Amino acid sequence: MPNIADTHIVNRERVQPTHANNYESAHGGIVMKWMDEIGAMSAMRAAEETCVTAQMSRVDFERPIPIGDTALVESYAYATGRTSVRVRIEVSREEPRTGETEETTSAYATFVAVEDGTPVPVPELTVKGKKCEELRDRALANEPERE
Repeated sequence: MPNIADTHIVNRERVQPTHANNYESAHGGIVMKWMDEIGAMSAMRAAEETCVTAQMSRVDFERPIPIGDTALVESYAYATGRTSVRVRIEVSREEPRTGETEETTSAYATFVAVEDGTPVPVPELTVKGKKCEELRDRALANEPERE
C-alpha cells in the first residue's frame, strides 16, 4: 500500500515572459495548470492508476510570482476514498539566486482513478512515520468542508 510520503512531489518551473500576465508575473491559469499536473502525479502514485481531475477547490492566490523567479510546486496525497484521491497542492515563489521562498498559491484537489474511462478502486493510503503524519496534518488543518 502506498504511503503519503510516496506521493510527495516537488517540481520547479521557471516563470518566463510567455507565462506572464499584464503585470509581469505568472498568469493564474498557468499556475493552475502546473498545480493540476503535479497534483495528478501525486494522485497517480497513491492510486497506482491513471487519475483525472474531479475537483479543484479553495484555490488561494496570495501573492504573485514575478518573471524570472521559480515556481516551486509541491503536492501530496493525504486521503483516499473508494475511487478518489485527495491532494494538497502548495506553490511558492523561489528567488533563483538565493533560494529564498515565499508561499504564493495553494489548493485542494480531488482526482479519480480511471481505467478505460471508468472509475476504479484505489488502495488505502497509509501513514508511516513522522513525515507522513506532518504532511497529513498540514493538509487536514485547512481542508475545506466536503459536501
